[in-house]
Amino acid sequence: MKRRIRRAGVASATALLTAAAVFGSALVAHADTIADSIQASDAPLTLVAGSATTQGAGIRLIANSAGGGGGMGGDPDDGCNIDAGDAPLVLDIVTPAGVNANPDPLEITSCGVFFTVTFSAESGAESGTATATILSGPAGGGKYLNDVVIPIVVTQPQPTNTKPSVTVQGVSAQPYEIGSEPTPTCAVTDAEDGPSSFPAVVTGTLSHGLGTLTATCDYTDQGGLAADTATVTYSIVDTGAPTIGHTIDPATPNAAGWYKTEVDVTFDCADLGGSGIQSCTPKTTLGEGENQSVTGTAVDWAGNTATDTVTGINIDLTKPTVGFSGSFGSSHYFGEVPAAPTCDASDELSGLASACTVTGYSTAVGPHTLTATATDRAGNVATTTLSYTVLAWNLGGFYSPVDMGGTWNTVKGGSTVPLKFEVFAGAKEFTDTSVVDRFTATPTTCPGATAKIDDIEFTTTGGTALRYDATGGQFIQNWQTPKKPGACYTVTMTTDDGSSISANFMLK
Repeated sequence: MKRRIRRAGVASATALLTAAAVFGSALVAHADTIADSIQASDAPLTLVAGSATTQGAGIRLIANSAGGGGGMGGDPDDGCNIDAGDAPLVLDIVTPAGVNANPDPLEITSCGVFFTVTFSAESGAESGTATATILSGPAGGGKYLNDVVIPIVVTQPQPTNTKPSVTVQGVSAQPYEIGSEPTPTCAVTDAEDGPSSFPAVVTGTLSHGLGTLTATCDYTDQGGLAADTATVTYSIVDTGAPTIGHTIDPATPNAAGWYKTEVDVTFDCADLGGSGIQSCTPKTTLGEGENQSVTGTAVDWAGNTATDTVTGINIDLTKPTVGFSGSFGSSHYFGEVPAAPTCDASDELSGLASACTVTGYSTAVGPHTLTATATDRAGNVATTTLSYTVLAWNLGGFYSPVDMGGTWNTVKGGSTVPLKFEVFAGAKEFTDTSVVDRFTATPTTCPGATAKIDDIEFTTTGGTALRYDATGGQFIQNWQTPKKPGACYTVTMTTDDGSSISANFMLK
């Protein structure tokens, strides 16, 4: 039978053994001794709980080792209690809780020979003392002194600690587009501490968001073992092209497709979500020229480029040339003004929008200015002027018998007064009555007593039609005065150029 005892049980068994020893000493002069191989100076058996570690101890039967001589109450067998053919001495090995003995029970078949018992400890086993209890003795009987006391120390196993491992997660050794950067983490595998994760340490310097980074993971477990450092090196790149556009000022040309001012082309560059703009073509001002173009370039910090080209810009800043053709004098007498001059114009760049024009022409007496105007297709306007004067005719008269110079001519009412005069254009004398526009006799207020009055020396009768008297070299208009004594009139002759002469008349 196999038994287990705890420390208290071991103490009781020891007491029993001690009592048996005392009893044997008092009653038995000789006895076979059951002894173990562990001496007082020996170290106890040491076992590791839960491991395959074992420790062995020998147990033997020593014949009549308790004293000499037989007698009452002594060992009836002065020699070894186990004789040939006897049944073995069977011992139950009593161990602390969790400690196993093998073999158990132990059979001793002879004296003086150690029979080995191997001890092992289960997980959670306790330290204590192993003893032996006699289950049955050999045939023929005999007395025994049981001295088996085997101290056992159970130690707990040192906890195992395996080296952890760590890997970089969430990133691989490849380029990543700017704006889509990964978030590296560290993933830990540890048999004892369990899995865990934390952000990786990212090192490296980026310029404008571009460059090379290294994600590093280090880990030391609770037992002090460090995992091998894990790193992943990756790059941040920008493969997308920037954008570029333009504005033009002025925004649009005229209907003919031309500008007449300088044109500013301003480029607008952007790199949204990228590394940003490193350079952008500045504003370009275009001067005169046909079908001009300008190209703008946007460059981001990764070196990606984009271009924008503006074409077909026509600019004419120069006015056309314009002038009068032929000759045209600075003065002309009325009726002798030549036809309006024509103009000549040209434009070397955009060309003329239309033929040049002349304005300001007049044949009326007085100063005039001719203006020649030319417009090119860009809208530039050029003008040139020519001034001239239309001269009035020179009038002579009224001649005698009519007095001029503010004198009042008195004449009998109903009589006819010859109005004699001449008309010249410079040295040229007119003889055609068509140059006379009209005669008017306008009633007027008679002068006061102090007015200069002169009687007309003679009067004529006859027709009143206007005629040119070639003999006298003058025009004659016979004016038949009204029969209104006391009435006063101002008679005026006006020529076609607007010139006129007047005389005052008082009827009597």
